[in-house]
Amino acid sequence: MPARSEKTARAAATRPAHHGALPDADVVTVYAALAACIEPRCELVYASTFELLVAVVLSAHSTDRAVNAATARLYAVANTPDSMVALGVAGLAPYIRAVGLWGAKARNVVGLSRLLIERHGGAVPASREALEALPGVGRKTASVVLNEAFGQPTIAVDTHVQRVANRLALVATRTPAQTETVLLARTPDRFLRHAHHYLLLHGRYTCTARRPACARCPVAPWCRSPDKVDTSPVTASDPAGSPARQSRRRRPD
Repeated sequence: MPARSEKTARAAATRPAHHGALPDADVVTVYAALAACIEPRCELVYASTFELLVAVVLSAHSTDRAVNAATARLYAVANTPDSMVALGVAGLAPYIRAVGLWGAKARNVVGLSRLLIERHGGAVPASREALEALPGVGRKTASVVLNEAFGQPTIAVDTHVQRVANRLALVATRTPAQTETVLLARTPDRFLRHAHHYLLLHGRYTCTARRPACARCPVAPWCRSPDKVDTSPVTASDPAGSPARQSRRRRPD
């Protein structure tokens, strides 16, 4: 076995479980490069923590654009736990029929609204345990709300985060739970608050699943992915080619 292969094998054997091959020093560099060109922001439209919670529940198996279109109409008539309970499942359903799994989501939104009133005085709680006790709220939804509404350093792992983290060798994982654990361990403290948005928006606009835009990728020099291609060179006629410009679009999907 060549010396280089032996060294690589030894390094892999000593890495913590599910940690990717990207060296720790390069982890810092990668996050710094993403932070320099991506504005960390939630692309769901909301005006209160309750509106955010409902939007995130509705976003499962759907796009932000579909959810934003639905909630624009819904929140005009019901945007508090009390008004959502008063609207009821039958009243809520017509507003969210364009969102995937709308029937179950209607029941969950009305159910969580009722529990917010009964258990939390109508306020959205700032604890994971309390959030995950609500209908339709799993770990990813709770992480988004805790991070976006309460500023907690959580990392919600969706398909974009899962793909990007593995392509960049930040992680070597198969499940969102593994990815979350490793990212929380490997992400430098100064980037932890917005790490979810950096990885998600990079995956949504640049490191896409089928045609990653490697030519305009700010972290291409550190990427070891076999999916790496050269597809979208940035030119003077392509002013929106950067992740930063694309992440600021009002209707991204």
